[in-house]
Amino acid sequence: MEVTASLKRVRVSSRKARLVLDTVRDKSVSEAISITRFLPNKTAFEVNKRSKDRWIVEDAKASGTRLLLGVVLGLAGAVVLGMLMGCFAPVESFFYPPLSLLAKVPPTAALAVFFVLVGTGNNMYVAMISFGILPTLAMTVYMAVKEFPEELQFKAYTLGASTMEIIGTIIFRFVFPKLVDALRLVIGPAMVYLIAAEMVVGDVGFGYRIRLQSKLLNMSVVYPYLAVLAAFGFAMDYGLAQLQRRFCPWYESYRG
Repeated sequence: MEVTASLKRVRVSSRKARLVLDTVRDKSVSEAISITRFLPNKTAFEVNKRSKDRWIVEDAKASGTRLLLGVVLGLAGAVVLGMLMGCFAPVESFFYPPLSLLAKVPPTAALAVFFVLVGTGNNMYVAMISFGILPTLAMTVYMAVKEFPEELQFKAYTLGASTMEIIGTIIFRFVFPKLVDALRLVIGPAMVYLIAAEMVVGDVGFGYRIRLQSKLLNMSVVYPYLAVLAAFGFAMDYGLAQLQRRFCPWYESYRG
């Protein structure tokens, strides 16, 4: 169905109106509204009149929530799967081949698959991030478990520890600092997966806003967004490094 909108007695020159019309022509309603809200020379710190939040704050909330949920879900799955693979041979033989294969599949190349399986809502972003980081983290945990010294395991059995007690209180503590190292490395790829998905189907978020404003060469929006992304990634990396030093002070000497 074709819909036509008209407006009369507007105090604006035809040349200026044509510039706006050419910008939003063939765009969806939500995309056109987002574009015009930034015209002519607005910045990332303009206030959204509906939510009363600044655009950069609104997008940070959306992207941050998606990234956090995706990383937490992927991390939890990787810990469980990696520990089981490292401790139990049947689980290792069953999951190792498909996990090695999935680790080579970039999630951005499988966007259409995620659209079909989980739709285009927040679940899609979370699933994409989780799928992207889980194989790498699970393989890291698995290999770290395999490096666990057998003499420590024998000593624990001699002292009366059960298998689950050894896994939960000894092996996991040995694996934890290496897991943190791996998590620091996958933060960047996780952000790439999120931004790529938001650029394609997002209606709010950093990737969505950067795509819109890059088309308009509105760098007063793009530069602050890139700066916030860099600062957010650095803050996560720094926080994980401090977490590692706080709970694993022995790891520096062990690694050195």
